[in-house]
Amino acid sequence: MCVESPVGLCFVGFGNVGQGLARILVRKERELAERWGLNCKTVAVVTRTRGAAVSRDGLSLAELLARAARGEQLGSDRITPVEAALLPQTDLVLDVTPTNLKTGEPGLSVTRAALRSGRSVVTSNKGPVSLALEELRGLAREGGAAFRFEGSVMSGTPSLNLAMESLAGCNISQVQGIVNGTTNYILTRMEEGCEYEEALAEAQEKGYAEADPSGDVDGWDAAVKAQILASVVLGSPMPLNAVDCTGISSITRSDVEAAAGRGSRIKLIARAARTADGVSASVSPAEIPLAHPLAGVGGATNALTFTTDNL
Repeated sequence: MCVESPVGLCFVGFGNVGQGLARILVRKERELAERWGLNCKTVAVVTRTRGAAVSRDGLSLAELLARAARGEQLGSDRITPVEAALLPQTDLVLDVTPTNLKTGEPGLSVTRAALRSGRSVVTSNKGPVSLALEELRGLAREGGAAFRFEGSVMSGTPSLNLAMESLAGCNISQVQGIVNGTTNYILTRMEEGCEYEEALAEAQEKGYAEADPSGDVDGWDAAVKAQILASVVLGSPMPLNAVDCTGISSITRSDVEAAAGRGSRIKLIARAARTADGVSASVSPAEIPLAHPLAGVGGATNALTFTTDNL
């Protein structure tokens, strides 16, 4: 296959998600070129705590990963995320910054600037999608750019593309599933005999839960994903505060054992559904019969089910 001109990549953020993507790009560089004609050149990496590196000729992702592994600064270039996004060599901005559901920053400003300039954006950041989805889609259309946010719901597992492309011939009436690995891990360990506090501590030790786990255990990480599913899959934009949200912090081991005695498992279920009154979205613990596909999803794994007129 003919290899196209290099696509200039700008990483905004280089934490776990950014480094994971970088490792894939390094590992599959030859395959991407030979199979798809895709040749990438990283022209900028900008971080909040590890400095910034810029090169019009291209940075070595392997070297950047090695520096990150050694705990070193990635570079000493003085440049802001927006400036990096607007470099002449930047074609595609990769927003892999942490989610801020109150302001969407810094990802929101970077995404706005890039799209206004005609540069495409791929993001795993839920903040801009939650706060300004319709605006950002409009900016992308006006600038002739693409705005992609598949990773905002289930990371690397296709969910939005599955619904909008593979199920394009279906009328989807409901999407529900397990979209937060931290809470699913905690509930799985409680079913195995742990108390809530013990299971939470394990999740924190394994890196599934933050030091402040409230975003996960109170349900808000799952709620913003339910919001995105309602907005994108069911075509009904709604603010985050319209999602009815209940977390798992009040669930006890006795609750889990009682559900097991009834032939069920407790799972934190995110749901977006069409109703007689329109589209609703919710997150709450629910008893799932063992025969249900979601009941067998354990540990930190996520899963979605779709209900359509054909399936």
